Amino acid sequence: MEHVVENALAALDEDNDVMAKKYGTSGGVEITEAVVGRLVERAERGFAHARLRRRGRPPLGEAAAKVAQVRLPPDLSEALAERAEREGTAPSAIIREALREYLAR
Repeated sequence: MEHVVENALAALDEDNDVMAKKYGTSGGVEITEAVVGRLVERAERGFAHARLRRRGRPPLGEAAAKVAQVRLPPDLSEALAERAEREGTAPSAIIREALREYLAR
């Protein structure tokens, strides 16, 4: 999406100050009504989906992952954080592996 904003800003005639209302800045460039208008025109024409970056976390497998919340006592939470730090991985990865091993028994 940033490249779309950059392209729209690059296409903007900087001397064109027809509309003076300003919305702040983006990347050091002032966002005015004129900039917003150009971005709206571009959005209404549509975007090439292949050029848009994917958002969110990468999938863990073929299907979307489900979230399961658990409450951990402080000592277990600290041990998990220490283990994750030692192994250079995320606590959730350790929990998933431990659960797989437990359920495989």
